[in-house]
Amino acid sequence: MDKRAEIEITPENKCSFCTGSICCTYVTHHIDTPRSKNDFQHLLWQVSHDHVKLYKDEDGWTLLVDGKCQHLQLNGDCDIYDTRPPICREHSNDYCEYDASSEDGFDLYFQNYEDLLAYCKKRFKRWGQ
Repeated sequence: MDKRAEIEITPENKCSFCTGSICCTYVTHHIDTPRSKNDFQHLLWQVSHDHVKLYKDEDGWTLLVDGKCQHLQLNGDCDIYDTRPPICREHSNDYCEYDASSEDGFDLYFQNYEDLLAYCKKRFKRWGQ
């Protein structure tokens, strides 16, 4: 029987139900809104690198770098939980990847160079000139 059917899932116990500890497998960095061709050319360079993605949501533009935290144990626990950095302590799981995929909230999502280049060509009619 699924243990989730027997227990009410709350922010206090939700992490114990999350398989893969999704919030500990990437880093995000908010960036200024790109406006010019030069801004987008810089972003094309960034998303050309392994594990670098880009998205826009209601909070603006963000670089996403896939990479598992080195302190994440095989069972999903944090190896330095008691001394973890403040950003980890402040993370809220009230509504997180356990509840819905992050991508569901993205207005734009660029997983690679090709995705972003296609967008640039639509946005800037004279992109290649």
